[in-house]
Amino acid sequence: MGNAFWIDQDFDRDRDGRYAVHVRKNLAEFEFGDIAPVRFACAAWRLATPPALSPGYVRWDRRILEATCVRNTWDGTLNARVRVVSPLPEELTRSRAWWRDRGWQGWPETFGQYVEPTQQDLARSPFLRATLLVEVPVPLADLPPEPEGPHDGVEQSAERALVVLVRELNDLLNPILAQLP
Repeated sequence: MGNAFWIDQDFDRDRDGRYAVHVRKNLAEFEFGDIAPVRFACAAWRLATPPALSPGYVRWDRRILEATCVRNTWDGTLNARVRVVSPLPEELTRSRAWWRDRGWQGWPETFGQYVEPTQQDLARSPFLRATLLVEVPVPLADLPPEPEGPHDGVEQSAERALVVLVRELNDLLNPILAQLP
């Protein structure tokens, strides 16, 4: 079983370091001068994932629909919010009485990737698509400090922040994904 998240360094290297170039072009996304690394790490993540960068520099398991990092407004810590495709709850699979030959559909797949049904699909069939919403605090200990300014190695710090975020998120989500089909 693979990891929930990974950094696609090969794709990036084949495109002359597109993530570093993307970071340089979007320095306005970063705020500097904070003692905590949270805002910086969140901006690095945002710039490394779709829709900001497609395909993402950070990639994820096909069952993950979205993954964001945000600053907790209560105490300033880092939280991840990950939406994962899930099988239907057992209560719904035990009996199909609710089904009533209506042609219920689950998650559509295109080339093995789970996708939202199109408007045309929704006009033809009812859909019941289960997801899990994982909201977790992410440890800050290994995150690099926020650079002091736009000329203080922002690209390298952003890449280091991603390495740490990917590692921490894998520690949190790999056990969950291992239990899902």
